[in-house]
Amino acid sequence: MPRTIIYPVVACTFAILPLISPPALGQENRTNLSFSDYLIQLKQEASAKGISQATLDSAFPQIKRFKKAVATDNTKSEDAKNLDTFLPQVVPEWKVNTARVLFKEHEQVLNHIADKYQVQPRFLVALWGLVADFGENAGNYPVLSVTASQAFNGERQDFYQKEFMAALSIMDKDHLGFDDLKSNWHGAMGQTQIMPTDYLAYAQDGDGDGKKDIWGNLSDAFATAANLLNHQGWQGDDTWGRQVQAPATIDLALVGLDKRQSLAKWQALGIRKFDNTDLPNREDINASLIMPDGIKGRKYLVYGNYRALLHWDNADSDGSDSDSSGRNSADYFGISVVYLSERIKHPQQISVK
Repeated sequence: MPRTIIYPVVACTFAILPLISPPALGQENRTNLSFSDYLIQLKQEASAKGISQATLDSAFPQIKRFKKAVATDNTKSEDAKNLDTFLPQVVPEWKVNTARVLFKEHEQVLNHIADKYQVQPRFLVALWGLVADFGENAGNYPVLSVTASQAFNGERQDFYQKEFMAALSIMDKDHLGFDDLKSNWHGAMGQTQIMPTDYLAYAQDGDGDGKKDIWGNLSDAFATAANLLNHQGWQGDDTWGRQVQAPATIDLALVGLDKRQSLAKWQALGIRKFDNTDLPNREDINASLIMPDGIKGRKYLVYGNYRALLHWDNADSDGSDSDSSGRNSADYFGISVVYLSERIKHPQQISVK
């Protein structure tokens, strides 16, 4: 079993699942509903969904309400003005150097997983470093309390109710204890920070020991992340995309992840590699042009693999496209991951080209 490395730490929150009917549990109809009453309704719903009585009796007495989350997100930097200032803060040199060391240390396990799931190891290490600081920011909060409290507080109630029930199902099906299910402040669990619903859908036993321990076993955590990416459409023979040059006259209506064209069409529109050479001659790739900082900032052509990586940001975000600074948080997250992956691949590289 590979040795798990631990480094910085996160915080917590809460959630809950609907029981009665949506109107009965709606934010506007539970002004006077206590958290204890809400848990009673959740317990009834969980029982109706087939969660065992033993699990219910074990879990619910231990669920506590978190009234305030202490949120520290290592993929955000509010004082950064653009990617040029953001990337050095979110991916500092110590993280790059650590990623390279750990990539080598776990290379055998990573290569085995890459062969099975067709996901390049550098992306798994980059995700590990960005979402959990190589395990340090995996979080140490009880996921049932986190998701229940979030839902009760009305923070994406339907989303967190679903995650709460999923966490109960994990506890029930995998025979885990309440304290085994740890998460960060928004309910993401384990070394690669996946939500409970993702665990149910994609969790893997990476080393064949009969367990799916995404918290303490890196083989399981990497295999689970790779399986998730594979199901998001990851192509093991392709990369994520590339930084490019674009003419100042480019039609901005063509910019965005929802706009896809062949590399040949982008070439005809004047898009070139960062060094101004021609784009790859690949008719099988449809790419999107993104400009996270607008026409004057960095520009990227991104492929399907980039979109797959955004599952992490979409799964645990607050549902908005922009953070408090007004930038697109999904693309800032995605570019951070691929930036670190490029630094792992090219030890002398200073920026994403």
